Amino acid sequence: MDAINKQGKKAIENKYGNLFEMYKTITGIDPYEEPMRIYPAGHYTMGGLWVDYELMTTIPGLYAIGESNFSDHGANRLGASSLMQAAGDGYFVLPNTISNFLANDIRTPRIQTSSPEFVEAEKSSTERLNKLLSIKGRQNASSFHKRLGKIMWDYVGMTRNEAGLNKALGMIRELQKEFWKDLNIPGTAGELNMELEKAGRVADYLELTQLLIADALDRKESCGAHFREEFKTDDGEALRNDKDYAYVAAWEFAGEGKPHILHKEELKFEEVEMKVRSYK
Repeated sequence: MDAINKQGKKAIENKYGNLFEMYKTITGIDPYEEPMRIYPAGHYTMGGLWVDYELMTTIPGLYAIGESNFSDHGANRLGASSLMQAAGDGYFVLPNTISNFLANDIRTPRIQTSSPEFVEAEKSSTERLNKLLSIKGRQNASSFHKRLGKIMWDYVGMTRNEAGLNKALGMIRELQKEFWKDLNIPGTAGELNMELEKAGRVADYLELTQLLIADALDRKESCGAHFREEFKTDDGEALRNDKDYAYVAAWEFAGEGKPHILHKEELKFEEVEMKVRSYK
């Protein structure tokens, strides 16, 4: 309202007219007359990867841009500013900073493709592509992708519970079996094949979603975008368990069909005190 008083309604309308119209249509409230109701979503409470001023993480050569880095923690999570950070990092910052890392790499001799590691990687990739193409089923990758998304939306959203997570895990395992029996990919591996690329990604999603659910089941608390309905305060706020879960979890792939191995890195805060965040 202060902005309207200072700049005038016409000036604000020129800047945000379409946004204000959508808000009024959805809420029935005229934002020119009443302040817009804004509340924090789960990802506003989440951090990101540490980066230096050139956007490089603690792993040399690995850069994190957009919302994935910590940046101005919180500020880059507010509405369209997160989009602006992704565009700013990717379009303006990274192209000018990554050159410093690449400049040192110019002395690296050409990597030979005859090494055992390269041969094994090429072999496993080729086998995977041929396996996907050889299924010759009836459903395309998009159909599996949509069904997987529906399962995740229904049972593994910001609010989840043990029963729903276990149900989703069973449904995804059945969907994965169906994927490897009834997938259909037109074309070949020797051409630009977007359907083959999509199928490879969906195959990865079927693995990743099971790991996400396993992690959600393992963490018996509510924290960040992980709100377990069984763990909340009397007034419905997230109930964190710092005693048992103040650690960074890294899951190691142990092989096809085997449970992942959990590695923990304890979180220690020396300069700040851990406190439960409340938006009330």
